[in-house]
Amino acid sequence: MDGIITRLTAAATASAPALLLRPWRPADAADLVSLYQDEALRRWVSTGVHDRAGAARWIQDQQRGREAGHRFAFAVSEVQAACGEGELVGHVVLKNVTPGASSAEVGYWTAAHARGRGVAPRALEALTDWAFAAFAGDGLTRLELLHQADNTASCRVARKCGYALSSLVAAAPPAFPREGHLHARASHAVQVRG
Repeated sequence: MDGIITRLTAAATASAPALLLRPWRPADAADLVSLYQDEALRRWVSTGVHDRAGAARWIQDQQRGREAGHRFAFAVSEVQAACGEGELVGHVVLKNVTPGASSAEVGYWTAAHARGRGVAPRALEALTDWAFAAFAGDGLTRLELLHQADNTASCRVARKCGYALSSLVAAAPPAFPREGHLHARASHAVQVRG
């Protein structure tokens, strides 16, 4: 899609380096397979990556979504002062983008080795700001975030980023096996910092 930014950043904190958000690329396949070895990650995501071929397909799906203009997935890495882009630490995505629609959805996950360093909230905040700025002209005024009700870490991230609990969602196996929480943030919402 013309005019869509392909790289975003999130500032460093006192205890963590800055983040770089950029499109997934084929060279990420091996790292993606490694990240998906984490049992906790596999519990919360709806798609599985079990081998290099599966990772390559997943990355191609992300690229096709970007080209079609309805899904904007970003690999998240920590910025290393000496060499620029560091290892992958997460994923954040704006999805279900439809021209003229007032809402879209966001999602994210954090690599096991990077949990507890503020990766998810900083990446989500950067994505949220970008989404509202990039798609305001298309009528985007609301972002929704869906997670399983027992994913308390995801709930904390949502609230920290100003996504208020909007409703409970019934389970829809197999993709969504347990009850869920639907959080939402309006484009004019005041940021809540926790």
